[in-house]
Amino acid sequence: MSQLAAHLETPPTTEVMLSVNDLKVSFPTDDGLVEAVRGVSYEVNRGEVFAIVGESGCGKSVSTMALMGLLPKTARIEGHATYLDQDLLGIPERDARSIRGSRVSMIFQDPMTSLNPVYTIGRQLAEAVLAHHRVAPKVAMERAIEMLDVVGIPQAKTRAKSYPHEFSGGMRQRVMIAMAIINDPDVIIADEPTTALDVTVQAQILETLLEAKEKVGASIVLITHDLGVVAGVADRVGVMYAGRFVEMGDVNEIFHATRMPYTAGLLGSIPDLDSDVEALTPIEGSPPSLINPAPGCKFRARCPMARARCAEEEPALAATDRPGHTAACFFSDELIGDPNASEIFKPEWTERTVQ
Repeated sequence: MSQLAAHLETPPTTEVMLSVNDLKVSFPTDDGLVEAVRGVSYEVNRGEVFAIVGESGCGKSVSTMALMGLLPKTARIEGHATYLDQDLLGIPERDARSIRGSRVSMIFQDPMTSLNPVYTIGRQLAEAVLAHHRVAPKVAMERAIEMLDVVGIPQAKTRAKSYPHEFSGGMRQRVMIAMAIINDPDVIIADEPTTALDVTVQAQILETLLEAKEKVGASIVLITHDLGVVAGVADRVGVMYAGRFVEMGDVNEIFHATRMPYTAGLLGSIPDLDSDVEALTPIEGSPPSLINPAPGCKFRARCPMARARCAEEEPALAATDRPGHTAACFFSDELIGDPNASEIFKPEWTERTVQ
């Protein structure tokens, strides 16, 4: 049985490992204040895979970089975030370092820029051990070799002496997974772990990530713009748009009982060989500027269901007709019956809703 299939048969527990409440992140610029994250809240249970999806620039990566204390000092961060009972925001850098990379770790988008080109793979992995444990360098190197073997690097002892440029993109991403799990963390934040990899390697990387998760018993926050990637991996999904969640629920609910037109549009951009639809359905337009954003729903300029109320106030993330499923749309009940994107994003739908 593959790790993807095995994961689906291993439900997460109810122990909350990561809790984020009303997180806001903004950046001052010459043009005004960029409200990159506008009140994000979620919880991740032990053993759970929680996916955050959305277009580039929606605030996915910024929201997690804030948790890791990796944003520039100019960033303005508000809200609360805890790992178990430990505060993650506003703590001294020394305390943050003891958590970062040990209890909460991160896999970055580009392994080539995340790895130091002048040090061997083994040395960089060993340094991650030595940063958090008082062990002999030899012991740290043995742990590094063990982790390379866990993530499927052949001839791990020999390849530990190699440099990053001697590895393929997929192999470097496996190294980043090894670095993320080397200290047995409780939470792994995976930021676009399959970016720029071909489909076959993507599947291998996801298999490796889930296998590593099972080995250390960690929770995963998976950040991606591709709903297709999370279909067989995530337990729950949060869809972000313009700095906040616009829909959240069980992965099956998000895929098969969408209650937010933006999510329907994302799903309509995924090729489906079993569908009778002959062409993909794009979402016209671009996301709004987050510098002094206008009032109302931020998706309204691109939404075929938008009406006068949408320009006056921004809908809150509220319960839908499905248990545990929330959506930020005043008219989510009109999506009951699960119309697909090709039905929603066409003139006939707009004419129907404005009547």
